[in-house]
Parts: sequence; C-alpha cells; structure tokens
Amino acid sequence: MLNVSETTAIVLILVLALVILTWGYNRSRVYGKLGLLAWLQSVILMAPWLVFFGLFAAGIYLNLVAIISLLIISTIVYIYLGKRLRSAGQDTILRERAAQRIQSEQIEHNSNNSKVVSTVEAKVLPDVLPIPEEDLKTIKSIFGIDTFFATETIPYQEGAIFRGNLRGEIEESYQRLSEKLKEHFGEKYRLFLVEGAENKPVVIILPSANDPQPTTTTQKYIAILLIGATILTSLEAAGLLLGFDLFSNWGRTLETVPMSLGLWAVLVSHEIGHRILANRYNIRLSIPFFLPTGQIGSFGAITRFESLVPNRTALFDVAFAGPALGGIVSLILLVIGLTLSHTGSLFQIPSQFFQSSILVGSLARVVLGDELQKTIIDINPLMIVGWLGLVITALNLLPAGQLDGGRIVQAIYGRKVARRTTIITLVILGIIAIVNPINPIPLYWTILVLFLQRDLERPSLNELSEPDDTRAAWGLLALFLMLATLIPLSPSLAGQLGIG
Repeated sequence: MLNVSETTAIVLILVLALVILTWGYNRSRVYGKLGLLAWLQSVILMAPWLVFFGLFAAGIYLNLVAIISLLIISTIVYIYLGKRLRSAGQDTILRERAAQRIQSEQIEHNSNNSKVVSTVEAKVLPDVLPIPEEDLKTIKSIFGIDTFFATETIPYQEGAIFRGNLRGEIEESYQRLSEKLKEHFGEKYRLFLVEGAENKPVVIILPSANDPQPTTTTQKYIAILLIGATILTSLEAAGLLLGFDLFSNWGRTLETVPMSLGLWAVLVSHEIGHRILANRYNIRLSIPFFLPTGQIGSFGAITRFESLVPNRTALFDVAFAGPALGGIVSLILLVIGLTLSHTGSLFQIPSQFFQSSILVGSLARVVLGDELQKTIIDINPLMIVGWLGLVITALNLLPAGQLDGGRIVQAIYGRKVARRTTIITLVILGIIAIVNPINPIPLYWTILVLFLQRDLERPSLNELSEPDDTRAAWGLLALFLMLATLIPLSPSLAGQLGIG
C-alpha cells in the first residue's frame, strides 16, 4: 500500500502530465486538423517518458527491453503522424495561398492610389532623423501593398520604426523586403520584422553598425584562461572523486586524466552541437567561455552570438543542438557505466545518493535492480561521468535569459514568456539557495544568471515566424528531462522503489 506522500507524488505527476497535454491541446486546436496532428506528435513524443515515470512512481518497474520497445513504438507512430501532417499541410497551404491572393487583389482593387500617397506623405517627420532623409525616402519605397503597407514612421535609436499592416505571408514578405533593402543599400542597414507594443507587426530598420560585435582580443585571452582553469578544475574534481586532493598530490595527475577526459567529451560535444547548427544557418558564434568549478569540474560554457539570427527557428535549433548532443553523450556514458558496474568496481557510493535525481535514480533502478537496496553500491566511473554530464546539461537548460533553456523558451513562446520564465527561475534558485545553504550550486547559478545571463537574446531578423510544433514538442521534452534530472526523489517514494 502507498502512503499519503507517495499517493500525493503520483497524483502530482498525473496532474502535471494532464496540464501539459491540455495546454498543448488548447494551443493547437485553433489551427484545426494541422494543429491536432502536431499536438498528437507531441503527445507521442512525451508518452514513453510519462508512462515510464508514472509506472515508476506506482512501484512498477519496466526493464530496459520494455523501455526501448516503448521508444521504438513511439518513433514509428511519430513518423506516421509526421507524414499525415505534411500531407495535410500541403493542402492547407495551397488553400491559404489562394485565399490570400484573392484578398490581396481585392485590397489592391479597392485602394485609392492617391489616398495611399497622401497617407504616407502627410506624416510630419521630425526635424532631426536618426536615418538621413534621402535614405529614409528610399527605405519607404521598399514597402508595398502586397508585403508591408507602412502608415507611420517613428525615429528609433539610430534607425526607424515603421508601423503599418502586414499584407503578405510572413516569411515571403520578410524575404522580399530584405532583398529590396539590400539592393538599395547593400549591408548598410538591417531589417527586423517584429511584434510591436500593440501586438501588431512592425518593421524596424537599424544600421548594420548595431550588429553583434566580434569577440575582442582581450576577451579571447580571458576565454583561453578560462579553458586552462577548467582543465585544472576538471582534474581536481576527478581527484576528489578518486579520494585525494590533486593540488596536494600533483604526482597523481595521470590518475585523474581518464575521468577528466570523459567530462570534456560532454563539454566538447555540447559546443559541437551548437556550432554544427550555427554553421547551417551561417550564424557566427564566439569562442566558448567555460565556467570552471571545483564541485563538478565545469558548469558548461557561455557562448555569444556574433551575428544576427535570421529567425526563431534558427535560434531554437542552435540553442537545442548543444544540450541535445551533450545530453545524449552523457546518457550513453551513464547507461554504459551502470551496465558495467559490478562488485569490485572502482567507486563505492551510498545507495541514497541515487535519490538526488528522478531520472538517474529511475535508470539506476531499471539497470541495477535490487542492488540499490544495499547500503553501498559499487559503480563504474563512466556512470559518475555521465551523471555529471546530465547535471551540466540540465543546468544549462534552465529557462532563463541567454542560457540554452532561456533561448529555447524565447524561440518557441516569444520574448514576453521568456522574460517571465527568467524571473520565475531566478526566484526559485534564490529560494533554494536560502533553504539549502550547504549546496552552493543554486547560489552560483543565481549570481551567474543575474549578472551575466539574465538579458534575453536580441530579436531575430524575422521575429514573427514561430518554430513548428515539432520543435515545440522537442523543447518541452528537453525541459521535462531537465526537471527530471534536477528534482530529487522523496525519501518515502525512494524507499518504496527500493532505492536506499
């Protein structure tokens, strides 16, 4: 029989799953058949994990074969729904384009050309313009009734904001406007299509001098110093795990190298993931600024965008690719380490240690079984490295500011939601740091986000086009696994599951 706390935990899991699925359904149903198919894809993507954790909380343990079978079935259904979605999407796009063409022709027919001219010319421009008057006149000429119909010009910083009505499809209109601007001015100006204060599309023109600046020589030296410091802290962390202080026993440095290399495999794969997708979109990234720490060797790295991001889909892909590749490498190391663990393995850790993570504890219970009921468990070093990698990945997925998680939220849900999740994350980290002062990690990340990473990424060039629902589903899955990695099991539930 489950006690009250265990029953509460199961109910909370079910309620959380129901809230996520209901929210996704309400968000998708307004798009009709396409929205519902995309929602079903997200349900199928999350279903194996929800089933696994739900049964796990109820004391039913699936073996590794059952988990793999669930993932295979989920993948097959996901691919099938994807084909249905693409088929339905093609028909919908054709109908929408036909309707928009008819509407555009009607607008053009009913518009009075003289009225259009007088509407634009009647606006009184200020005496001093951030953009030269001749340039401003040329910029106005790029707008049209079939793309963006400008009705008001407002000076903004060193550029200008153009209010009006978006008449064409978002992506097509942006491309046409950008091409026209480039024909007239080359690389002198940048065109941003964003959502204004009144939730209406606006165009912002800024000089290219406002583009993100490349890393300076001084910053590169700092990055190199941080790499050196991270090498030392990763070796020191490996030494502490092996039971000695490296700084007092330099002669044992070679003993720390294998575990340190495992940690660097996670860090490097994370950065490679970012750069592979950045290259696909022709986005320049800065040299990584690694974050050394004595607790686990490193907290990952800060990587800045050194060029403008074309759209929110590109922002999502670049932000998601790093944690995805780093997380996969970490998970592989963890599972291999658990599989290779046996009596006499190098590490001996208390079984209660597995209570500190829902995800790691669950996987350990599946692979090690009743071994977790012992007081001390013999563990292969790869398991420890994989666990550290998952923690590093999860911390970088916190939905705040310019962390990978913050960029993912900004890409999927927009800047308003990203600002709120940043504030909520800071508040939660602050509360945890106060309640649990023994653990310095929450305080470290509170300070890091507050002083270095709290600002959102600057808007994409095309801020209006949202990532598709498949990417939204992957983003939700990443945030779900982040929580499962960082949230511990309750002692009573862990005891019911035979952990500790």
